[in-house]
Amino acid sequence: MSDDIVADDDTADLTGDVTGLADDLYDVIGLLRRRSRRLVGAPLPELKLSGAQLELVRVVRRNPGITVAESARVLGLAANTVSTLVGQLLAVDVLVRERDSSDRRVARLDLTASARTALEQWRDRRAQTTATALAGLPADERARLGDALVTIARIAADLPESTDASQSPPAPASGTSATSHAVPSGAVAREHQPSGGDGS
Repeated sequence: MSDDIVADDDTADLTGDVTGLADDLYDVIGLLRRRSRRLVGAPLPELKLSGAQLELVRVVRRNPGITVAESARVLGLAANTVSTLVGQLLAVDVLVRERDSSDRRVARLDLTASARTALEQWRDRRAQTTATALAGLPADERARLGDALVTIARIAADLPESTDASQSPPAPASGTSATSHAVPSGAVAREHQPSGGDGS
């Protein structure tokens, strides 16, 4: 067997390992979201907001004063799609839209006071519920989880805002080492189903 074939096999193994890790990451995050949603429900449940609407609510909560164009870039959606979502959320008193004081052509978005209060109360309930589970972990596991959050945030920051579906993702760097995934595969398999946004 030539060195080129061996190198190709090694690259294929590494790519498969990293792809599996990516799948496991999303499975575990989805599992956490679904379990917490069962305990504390969805935010603003009386409005029965769609996943896309909740994603926009999440963006506006974290970025008060954001514009429609900026929201569209964050969400990876067309501006007219976000404009439609904004109109729907204005109609149910979740968002407010105000003109920029320095440029009247620019409209800025924020949550209504009632929506912000309801969301913060929901987030408090979710955090308290999850904190109870975290308190049962040994201190070293909580420390490792804290370290992992930094890595996950870096992964999220490194993801492109959009991608060309016709292009294959780049292969992992040759210096990347394969790792085993400590993932509760049984639980993930039982819970594996699509999860929508939750306005977090």
